[in-house]
Amino acid sequence: MELNMIDIKEDSLLDATGLYCPEPVMLLHNKVRELESGNVLMVVATDPSTERDIPKFCTFLGHELLEQIHENETFRYYIRVGES
Repeated sequence: MELNMIDIKEDSLLDATGLYCPEPVMLLHNKVRELESGNVLMVVATDPSTERDIPKFCTFLGHELLEQIHENETFRYYIRVGES
């Protein structure tokens, strides 16, 4: 089954617009600690390095990257929080 952004409903939002590496990932790390396993977090960022950093963060820490969208100067990520 292929997901698209219409099918995904986030439980929480992390707005990291205007922030640069390493701040978006640091904020993401803190935010997932607040959420329950299975919750979906949408991250909005403007730093292009998040295209590399957020997928690696998810893989390394066991979170599922459901969708990654790049529109204009904005990056959106839908992440299902894994077991802590």
